[in-house]
Amino acid sequence: MQGKAYQHYIEEQIRDAEERGVFANLPGFGKPLKLDDNPYAGDKALGYSLLKSNGYAPAEIELIKEIRADRERLEKRLERVVQRKNYLRSRRVPPFPSERRAFNTSVEKTAEEYARGLRELNRKILTLNVKAPPALHQQMLDIDRLVAQFRASCPLYKDVM
Repeated sequence: MQGKAYQHYIEEQIRDAEERGVFANLPGFGKPLKLDDNPYAGDKALGYSLLKSNGYAPAEIELIKEIRADRERLEKRLERVVQRKNYLRSRRVPPFPSERRAFNTSVEKTAEEYARGLRELNRKILTLNVKAPPALHQQMLDIDRLVAQFRASCPLYKDVM
C-alpha cells in the first residue's frame, strides 16, 4: 500500500471499530482529559497534585487570592463613603452640621484605615514578590497617591461647627 491508500485504510479501520463500539467502554470515556501535568513543577509535582486534589493551591497562589480579596474589601469601604458623599450632596436640603461633621469624621477615619490597609497589602505584595517566580510578581501600591485620590473624591465640608 502506498501513501494515501494506506492512510485511507487506517481511517477505515478506525471507523469500523467505532461502529462496533470498541472505543465506547474505554476508561475515561465521555470525561474531560486530565491535562494537569505541569512540566515546570519538577520535584514539587506531587505536592502540587496533593494540594489541588484537596482544594488548595500553592502558597503563592493563595497569597495572590488573599491580596485580591483584601484589595476588594478596601475598595468596597471607599465606595460606601463615596456613596454617602453623593447622597448628601444630591439632597434638596443641604446636610445638617451634625451630618457634615459625621461625614468629615468618616472620611478621615476611612482614609487612615485605607492607608493602613494599603501598607498591609504592600507587605503581602513584597512577600509574594520574594517567594514567587517573576511571572507572578505584582507592582507595589503607591499609598500616598491612592489616599490622595480618595480624599479628592470625598472633599471635606469646610463649614463644620
